[in-house]
This record gives sequence, structure tokens and C-alpha cells, in this order.
Amino acid sequence: MAKPFRYFIRVRYGECDAQHVVYNPKYGEYIDLAATEFMRTAFAPASVFNGSFEFQVVKLLVEWKAPARLDDVIEISVTPTRFGTTSFTLGFEMRIAGKPDVIVTGETVNVHATRDGIEWRKTAIPAATRAQLETVPAGKSINHAGTV
Repeated sequence: MAKPFRYFIRVRYGECDAQHVVYNPKYGEYIDLAATEFMRTAFAPASVFNGSFEFQVVKLLVEWKAPARLDDVIEISVTPTRFGTTSFTLGFEMRIAGKPDVIVTGETVNVHATRDGIEWRKTAIPAATRAQLETVPAGKSINHAGTV
């Protein structure tokens, strides 16, 4: 199996409680950041924000196994796990960088949408777009600054 796309972020002071443990809702933000960088990589060199592929998150699932703490560097692995006609699912695993244990798992279900007048409607994912999502460079790693 190919290595997943990985995104790295350092836990900052404002993301933690008085015991220096990451607030639970922050993990959803980390998933969103990792998904954005995954998409940015999938559509490079074009911008993921150019409007050519619009999607909406319709499900976000987060399961906690252990906490992250202030100043930890979190490695977030992103893998496409399922494709439907109009939707795709991304799986996430978070680890403290350099450690093998998964501390958080997550999943997003995303629906491709196009605008019909003022309404958004789910639409089939084009084959070329699906291929881009399936072939994000294996083992590619990006940090919060957008560099390796």
C-alpha cells in the first residue's frame, strides 16, 4: 500500500486548556487544514480555490484515543478511502510526529456540488478529478507553512 499524504502542524498555546491538552473541537480544525492541503496538492499547479471543483463536507467523524499537548507536532495522514458517484471519503490518522501510536482518527464525507442558479446541487465527480484525488503523490509531506 502506498504511503499516505501527510500534513504536519505544531500545537499552539491558544489551542489548549489549562492542562496544555488540545481542546476537542480543534481536531476538526486540524482535519480541515489537512484536507485543504491534500486538495491543494491534488490539484497543483492549479489552485484548489479556482472554482473548478466545488465540494461540501456533509459528515465529519472524530474519534479520540489519546491527547495531543502544547508544542507537540502532529502528523496527520490523509487517504482517500471511498469514491461514490457524487461523493468521496477521506480518512485521517493523527500521531505525535515520530511516534507510531494513532491518537485520533477522523473521516470526512464530501459531496461534489455545482451551482444551478442560486442553488447548489450534488453532481457526479468527473473521472479526471477522481484520478487527481486518487493519485496525490504517495508519501508527500507538507507542514503548516506549505513546505516539506
